[in-house]
Amino acid sequence: MRPGQPAFTDTHDLFRHRLEHILDQRHELLRHAGIMDWERFEETVGALYCPGNAIRLMVELEYLKHVHDLSEEAVVARWVENPYWQYFFGEEYFQHRPSIDPSSLTQFRRRIGASGCEEILKATI
Repeated sequence: MRPGQPAFTDTHDLFRHRLEHILDQRHELLRHAGIMDWERFEETVGALYCPGNAIRLMVELEYLKHVHDLSEEAVVARWVENPYWQYFFGEEYFQHRPSIDPSSLTQFRRRIGASGCEEILKATI
């Protein structure tokens, strides 16, 4: 596991509800999260990008940015507000603060280049 990826635990937080228990399991992002080949991104894109941010988060934000035609700032802001987006990343509990700066997305795209971006689009279509 790369640094920055959510670590799943079997313990329950007494004061917070797990996202999987409060979200509609029929939502397209929840279904999509289960079929995405996240290991593929670790192998292909992860080799090109190795800072502390999780490859899954970067791929997810690039995908959501593209699908919703958002800026880096807007996609990170919406990630904080949207529990479905957070679950898509693999969070267990709702997060109130972003785990990355929006400028990280620009750096990510530069490092993976056109071939890495194409790899993300091929996998998500």
